[in-house]
Amino acid sequence: MTNAILTTLSPERLREGYASGFWREETLYARAMAQAQRAPDAIAIRDRRRAVGWAALVAAADALAADLREAGLRPGNRVAVWLPSRIETLVALLACSRDRYVCCPSLHRDHTVGEVVELCARMRAAALIAEEGYGADAHRHDIFAAASAVGSLRRIHRLPKLDDDAEGAWAGSVLAKGPAVVPMSAPDGVLYLAFTSGTTGAPKGVMHSDNTVLANARAIIADWSLGPQDVICTLSPLSHNLGFGCMVMACEAGCELVLPDLPRGASLLDRVIATGTTFLVGVPTHAIDLLAEIRKRGETRVGALRGFRISGAAAPRAVVAELLAHGVTPQSGYGMTEACSTHYTLPADSPDLITGSSGRCAPGYEVRVFSREDADRELPAGEVGQIAGRGTSLMLGYYDDQSSTEDSFNRAGWFMTGDLGWVDEQDYIRITGRKKDVIIRGGHNIFPTKIETLAMQHPAVLRAAALPVPDDRLGEKVCLAVMLRPGTSAEAEEILLHLDAAGLSKYDMPEFFIVTPEIPLTASGKILKRAVATQLEAGALTPVPVRLPATARG
Repeated sequence: MTNAILTTLSPERLREGYASGFWREETLYARAMAQAQRAPDAIAIRDRRRAVGWAALVAAADALAADLREAGLRPGNRVAVWLPSRIETLVALLACSRDRYVCCPSLHRDHTVGEVVELCARMRAAALIAEEGYGADAHRHDIFAAASAVGSLRRIHRLPKLDDDAEGAWAGSVLAKGPAVVPMSAPDGVLYLAFTSGTTGAPKGVMHSDNTVLANARAIIADWSLGPQDVICTLSPLSHNLGFGCMVMACEAGCELVLPDLPRGASLLDRVIATGTTFLVGVPTHAIDLLAEIRKRGETRVGALRGFRISGAAAPRAVVAELLAHGVTPQSGYGMTEACSTHYTLPADSPDLITGSSGRCAPGYEVRVFSREDADRELPAGEVGQIAGRGTSLMLGYYDDQSSTEDSFNRAGWFMTGDLGWVDEQDYIRITGRKKDVIIRGGHNIFPTKIETLAMQHPAVLRAAALPVPDDRLGEKVCLAVMLRPGTSAEAEEILLHLDAAGLSKYDMPEFFIVTPEIPLTASGKILKRAVATQLEAGALTPVPVRLPATARG
């Protein structure tokens, strides 16, 4: 099969990957098929309405693959998936792995219709699978009407919102039938396209193969002794890399996957106990909420739960101690879309390591730390610098973006993560900061540059700085500081309405507001955000809580 997508894959990397044992001649679809042959009726994936076995899951993937073939898709074509966390996401991923399409499920709830259309056009999507009324501005715009502007689309599947009568792995339109075709086996071609953002907020398409995502899953499964007897429950959406990784782990281990589709206000504790969850995946906010429920009920154990992967931010010491007291071993870790979950703590690690580090490098991957000023000068253990990595779970480059791909590596071929940290003598990593400008609210990445750019389009705003303010539950929230033009005035609500009208997602909206007489500039004319942050930390500026009016939220 000819690979029409330019990647960084080389003969040397192929040799190293297969020699490591973490790359194998099996696709993700082949792993799911192996589970279907081993235990056809065992539950593969469930949400709060449906439970689907391995054989039914694979059959649905076969049917969708046939439908896409009948629509004229060919290997390498991109399939965009804009769905809440529902079983059809895994069906689409396996269909793509089967027939060598490229699956892009990283279209998030906080995306607007305009943003999804733009990403579909950028990736030249040949198919779109989306749910009615989903997304940040679904009350104002319709993705199915807007998608007509994407000339590359050959198939659009419109999925209704799930109701209590939903059943089966595919609750969508009738799929076109086609002749049976033998599944392709090409685990080194591009399977997964995940759009991430840099400090400018401009999306970059991260490319992964079956082998790069399976390599990381194989390492975690081995280190944490996961198998068919386990139940993984992800609290992270399937559109996010953390939730995506849970789909891969379930297919590799042959265990059940529980999706994060609880309605607002429903009990997470009840869900964990009722599903027999043994391994939970989420962010510190989820752990805090679960522990609050446990305390309220006076529970001592949490059903069958034995492990909890906590990502997105460091787990507070008190949270780790309380989970351990309930028989749950937290796993802290570090990773990114470009390299998967490259670091994590191990079941036998001490509480100090769980709270004070992000774990050790996953087998098959390695890291080095380089100077902040010189990406080619390696630093010794214990010194803070730029974290860089390479190995079996590293991406195949950025889609259709040679410049970003080249700029992400140093001269020796190490991928520069943009994060700062250090590694101790035992190879445990500590993250000390981010070169990238990002605010993490409950595991959701918010990019200040976009907020600032839109805010400064308001006629009264001369300068703007979006900053994180700490929050006990969510980790961080957005505070927008503005410097007004002389002789003008603007209230917080007016600015928020302006941001909403300009297309800022409601999930990225500032929750605190400050009007300050001065936001200084650097010598080169850039906004000196650090000066505002210093005043904020010192208490010289007082953030005022704000909220987008309900009429705008829809």
